[in-house]
Amino acid sequence: METITASELKNILDSHALWLLTDGAEGSKVNLEGANLEWAYLKGAKCNGADFGGANLEGANLEGANLENANLSYANLKGANLHCANLKCADLRGANLECANLVDANLEGANLIGANLEGAYLYYANLEGANLIGANLEGANLENANLENANLEGANLEEANLVGTILEKKETTVFSESNLRAKFDEFAKSLGLKIVSLKVEREKTTVETIDL
Repeated sequence: METITASELKNILDSHALWLLTDGAEGSKVNLEGANLEWAYLKGAKCNGADFGGANLEGANLEGANLENANLSYANLKGANLHCANLKCADLRGANLECANLVDANLEGANLIGANLEGAYLYYANLEGANLIGANLEGANLENANLENANLEGANLEEANLVGTILEKKETTVFSESNLRAKFDEFAKSLGLKIVSLKVEREKTTVETIDL
């Protein structure tokens, strides 16, 4: 596993930033597949679409980094700081995220099949539509996380904190006059009754004026 120095990493990231800015006309896309980036400083890095497949990122600082559509499959992110990181649609299959800080991270649509998230901090994380089939979330903190439409088939949630977790979106129905009447009719029918006449008035709010 090749170890990347801080100066080398900076050059690689600068080249990737140019690649993003010019839509691939200049610079080059990050390819750090299998690289040793243990304790690397990548705070706020723009790594959209970068390849970190199988890389060692244990303890790395990726706070606020943009890793949208990045390949992190089978990467070692144990204890990594991914606070507020953007991992939308990232490939994290089989990745090791044990005890990683994913507080407020965006993992919408991310592929986390078979990922290890044991003891990970995921409170307020957005996991909407994420694929967590067979993922290990034992002891993970998912307090107030958004798991709407996430696939948790076969996932291990033993001793996970799910307080305030959003598992499905609550729909808010705005009633018009017509569907409000339909609701009353439906209720009356359930009681074996029929509404002959119905009058509904809006509640009036009185505003008192005080002379000062």
